[in-house]
Amino acid sequence: MTEPAQPASSFAGLSLDKPRIMGIVNVTPDSFSDGGEALRVEDAVTRGRAMHDAGADILDIGGESTRPGADPVSVDEELSRIVPVIEGLGSDGALISIDTRRAAVMREAVAAGAGIINDVTALTGEGAMDAAAHTGVPVMLMHMQGEPQTMQANPTYDDAPTDIRNYLAARIEACEQAGIKRERIAVDPGIGFGKTLDHNLQILARMDEFHMLGCAVVLGASRKSFIARISGEADAQARAPGSVAAALAARAQGVQIFRVHDVAETRQALDVWEAIQAT
Repeated sequence: MTEPAQPASSFAGLSLDKPRIMGIVNVTPDSFSDGGEALRVEDAVTRGRAMHDAGADILDIGGESTRPGADPVSVDEELSRIVPVIEGLGSDGALISIDTRRAAVMREAVAAGAGIINDVTALTGEGAMDAAAHTGVPVMLMHMQGEPQTMQANPTYDDAPTDIRNYLAARIEACEQAGIKRERIAVDPGIGFGKTLDHNLQILARMDEFHMLGCAVVLGASRKSFIARISGEADAQARAPGSVAAALAARAQGVQIFRVHDVAETRQALDVWEAIQAT
């Protein structure tokens, strides 16, 4: 693969000349950091609006937890959680992504107003590639080794950043063959999804290598357990400082999109970082 002259310049109608923030709205009872906090539709819509007001460019709505050890939910249950939230937030004009790995949910979410598909399995699920291609919306492809129930059981790589980049390159090629153009694709190396602490740190230290794929690059490191292993902070909701540190380290390597729980804190930190760099 030939390395592009510069990182991707736009994604999903957003210019990437400045960092973009995805606010996480988990409509689940069991997500690792905020499970149960926004399970009611009105709570999820309120949270999404607050994130949008705080500077989120994208609102990422998820109805199935993919934390380590999580159990799957039925398609009907996932849809019942996410569709009313998408409809509620879409009426405000927010750009919405649907965090799902299921073809049926992708189709229904886009019909309800989602403008991005964010798939932790990189469109490898049954019918997912065809569904994503048919909707015509941009996609985010994430790397995950294994399944949520087992992904932290001794994950191994020859060289984590290289192996993950090669995997994502193959998924991009599959997307292109299905009619999804590269400019409609963003890539996410999947911090914490089938990775040890050392793997996560290697990826974070070499995020710039993912620009070689010619797509927008996404980082989802917010509140994840690698921060606890470094800092000793067991409470996921108290990991905003470590999350912001990871975002700034990634921004220094040109990462363009940041999937976070703590929108205001991340926005402020990135704004200050950008101002310093522009001086």
